Amino acid sequence: MATGKVAKKLALYPPKRVMRELGLKEGQRVRYKAEEGRLVVEPLPDPIELALSARKWSKTSVKEFEGQSEKEQAELYG
Repeated sequence: MATGKVAKKLALYPPKRVMRELGLKEGQRVRYKAEEGRLVVEPLPDPIELALSARKWSKTSVKEFEGQSEKEQAELYG
């Protein structure tokens, strides 16, 4: 267990040990929840990291991707 205090503008600065235990990095997004009078902080996964580490279920070549992009742009912008 670690303690801290509420700083100016209600900022919270958890101890580095707690940040390391959660695997949090500077700039990482988190979710705050109030549960039974407690503040719960949950790390949110980085969407790019998540996409890169996810199991791939489709293959698209750059040529196919560009073709689809050009088609959609033509439909939107004429």
